[in-house]
Amino acid sequence: MKEHEFTLILSDEPDENEADQLYSIFRDGTISTIAGVPMIHFHRESRSLEEAIRSAIRDVSSAGFRVARVEMEPDAVEQPT
Repeated sequence: MKEHEFTLILSDEPDENEADQLYSIFRDGTISTIAGVPMIHFHRESRSLEEAIRSAIRDVSSAGFRVARVEMEPDAVEQPT
């Protein structure tokens, strides 16, 4: 498996209790708010980037949060050889 790095941008900022709930669901993400934008930065092991993103969105959604978008560095996307 490969480690994939990406950020989920949330529609709402979690409070302290909600953040604790999120951390009880996953251990490979860091919750932060930058310039008023709530986000979770992940380093997730998975067979593919798509699988990693889908599982992270599932985890976040299971806690009642909506993911507004996914962001990643351009080099995080594998280029065909």
